[in-house]
Amino acid sequence: MTTMVATAVAGRDVSNDAGEWFLTSGIRDAEGGVARFYRSDLGQNAPISTEITGYGASALISLYKQIGENRYLEAAMTTANYLVKTWDSDTETMPFECGRGAKYDSYFFDDGIIIRGLLSVWRVTRTSEFLATALRCGASMARDFFDGEHFGPILSLPEKTLAPYVSAQWSQSPGCYQLKSALGWYELWEIGKNEHHLKLYRSMLASALATHEAFLPGVTDEQKVMDRLHSYLYFLEGLLPVVHEEECADAMRHGIPKVAQYMQSIAPQFLRADVIAQLLRIRIFADDYSVLPLDSAAAEQEAAALVSFQSEEEDGRLSGGFWFGRRNGEIAPYMNPWVTSFALQALSMWNMRGRFKTDWRELI
Repeated sequence: MTTMVATAVAGRDVSNDAGEWFLTSGIRDAEGGVARFYRSDLGQNAPISTEITGYGASALISLYKQIGENRYLEAAMTTANYLVKTWDSDTETMPFECGRGAKYDSYFFDDGIIIRGLLSVWRVTRTSEFLATALRCGASMARDFFDGEHFGPILSLPEKTLAPYVSAQWSQSPGCYQLKSALGWYELWEIGKNEHHLKLYRSMLASALATHEAFLPGVTDEQKVMDRLHSYLYFLEGLLPVVHEEECADAMRHGIPKVAQYMQSIAPQFLRADVIAQLLRIRIFADDYSVLPLDSAAAEQEAAALVSFQSEEEDGRLSGGFWFGRRNGEIAPYMNPWVTSFALQALSMWNMRGRFKTDWRELI
């Protein structure tokens, strides 16, 4: 278990505050499902997302390891159990959303995040259902989303046909960002030594390396470029198991400063907190893995900027969580569990840098 060290920044206990938000804000329902976000202007949650529930499971395990309180482990197990129960045995897929207003499709990227969330809890509890559901998701990714050349992002249900690709929308077309989802296959290979899982990851890796340079900027609208920074960082995260391979290390060394430059130039108009958190995390990983020395001055600025997105509102639905971003200096009214997950991990890594080696398997 990671050494238990509170993440304090500028007098604020980031991890405890964010942990309380996860447990008490209502972003998780009683059964463990996590809403995509909370709209502060409307006073309501978006539908439960299986992807964000996967991120939530990983975040709760991270909090358990940092803080050491069993309530985080219990919450993680409830959240993982929610994913087990949500698996659709009729279509043999994991639905995109659940409950009122949900979209009944299945997403390739989401499945990989769900696998990793389930495995993060399985490593601590060894609950067989968590591993079994992760394996089912991995099989669905390989079986249902392949078009003969690429893995399509969206599967229409219940007919199980791939939705048409929309090249102008990164999330609606295949791309290098899918490499983070393919980490689920890599982790399943590590556990079960099924070579098929490794071949699937390697196939995605080859495709991502061949296409990533064209991903940025990708569009002319700068605000959409900021969105693409978020997804390009998924590509960099997906490199971590093999980052010592020359081509992967080169991509990491090329990608980090590229993302930082775009982020700084676009930030006055639009800045996403998850982009800051992802960039800070990947800087620390790259330094720990001796791929790219840490730019400490830039990282310190990013840590300070990231803290500014944590809510200090008295409203329990907001307090301790992290806002999605700012447009023209104004906070957008979206309180986000995945942003909170990334931010609390990034700030913890920054606070504890040099005290232990990071493990890419714990990346949320």
